[in-house]
Amino acid sequence: MNRDLAPCCQEPEVHLEAVERVRSMLPPDEHLYDLAELFKLFGDSTRLKILYALLEGELCVCDLAGLMAVTQSAVSHQLRVLKNSKLVKFRREGKTIYYSLADDHVVSILSQGMEHIEE
Repeated sequence: MNRDLAPCCQEPEVHLEAVERVRSMLPPDEHLYDLAELFKLFGDSTRLKILYALLEGELCVCDLAGLMAVTQSAVSHQLRVLKNSKLVKFRREGKTIYYSLADDHVVSILSQGMEHIEE
């Protein structure tokens, strides 16, 4: 038995009723594609650091760059990706732009992800 594979049935048999029941409950392929794209955004540690920093409150690009010891350009690029994906929002105060998490869904995703890896 190959230890790299998940255990399989010893006798292959498709349980048609179960397959059809589950098939009828699956989200449309377009939704699954969009969800996969969303999860890709969480696959970058720099973006995750930015999101975790914003859990504590709004920060500007300079604050985030100083916190993470990276260039403002690097932070700005990641913020643009996060903003385009509706994970962060911003507000302008004079010449400064402050970023914050877009909504409580982002907080939930981060909290549940961390809870899962700490189990």
